Amino acid sequence: MIHWFTETLTADFWTDTGFWIDLGAAFFILTLFLVWRKLFTKYFFKGILTLSSKTPTDLFRYIVISFDKPVRMFFVVLGIFFALKAAPFVLIEAATLSILIRSSIIGLIAWGIFNFIPYSSNLFTNLTNRLEVEVDKIVMPFVTKVLRFILLALTFSIILDVWGFDVGGIVAGLGLGGLAFALAAQESIKNLLGGLIIVTEKPFTIGDWIKTPSVEGVVEDITFRSTEIRTFAQAVVTVPNATLSNEPITNWSKMGKRQISFTLGLQYDTPKPTLERVVRRIEEMLKNHDGIDQETIMVRFDNFGTSSLDIFLYFFTKSVNWGEYLEVKEDINFKIMEIIEEERAGVSLPTTTLQFGESKEEEAFKNELRETKGQKA
Repeated sequence: MIHWFTETLTADFWTDTGFWIDLGAAFFILTLFLVWRKLFTKYFFKGILTLSSKTPTDLFRYIVISFDKPVRMFFVVLGIFFALKAAPFVLIEAATLSILIRSSIIGLIAWGIFNFIPYSSNLFTNLTNRLEVEVDKIVMPFVTKVLRFILLALTFSIILDVWGFDVGGIVAGLGLGGLAFALAAQESIKNLLGGLIIVTEKPFTIGDWIKTPSVEGVVEDITFRSTEIRTFAQAVVTVPNATLSNEPITNWSKMGKRQISFTLGLQYDTPKPTLERVVRRIEEMLKNHDGIDQETIMVRFDNFGTSSLDIFLYFFTKSVNWGEYLEVKEDINFKIMEIIEEERAGVSLPTTTLQFGESKEEEAFKNELRETKGQKA
């Protein structure tokens, strides 16, 4: 570029017809490639996408979508390359320009593959569904991130090699400083290993409702470093994988059924036949309820409480969904109230008896002491 300017300072290039023809040709080539890019997007790409939608699998369509933007950018790169070749000046040396083009093509190919990797996980999921092979939902997003990281590392090393850098020497240099790097990246390595433990042991998957000492909510995503959990207040909490893998995890979504247990206290003046009927009717109601699991139902007169006759209830709802669970529990409570009202029984309330002054027993004991003292006198 500097060489061209020094040449043109001493030349009357304004009247040089060849210079302006070459410059116009360079701009024409660049414009032509930009127009081809527009036509490709508007007609050719849409036609390919329409044809790919008729194929039995989504593979071809995913490839087309993944390489859409890289191909558009490829037209721009080619346009710049040929425009610089036709220009009447040397802006970039031919060797450097060749390296730039090769690096750009490598980067565009990597860009397309980078876009295709998530779609490949969809294809793999569809394949496992057809083969009736169960793969946990948390595995594929994690594998996708691992593959993308490997792709970026390979692309970077290939581009470095194209530019003439000794990749082996760089790796060896990293090996010499490996100890310092390992110490600096200690937490990151712990989080990566924690993520691998979570993926392999599968204490939860994406969409599960979990509870740990540090957070409770629904799992949204897992990365190399952390797991994203959306709380019931709709806030997203990012928990390091190393922390999460070392904590006790309660997975509420893996419950087969949900427990309901409480004590119902009736008044002490409830007759025995009435108490028996209340117990039997509540048990019968639970056995005929659509929302109650029939495996374990316990309704028993359990205890003579401080201020009530205690009936113990222990059963499970079929649904583990929080909202449905509360609906069933509410319906059960209303039905129990109906049974108590129909049997003319009453629910006991805690009572406390306060006594002021002396009781009759204390007064009689004191009178007896007085009489004994009078006789001795």
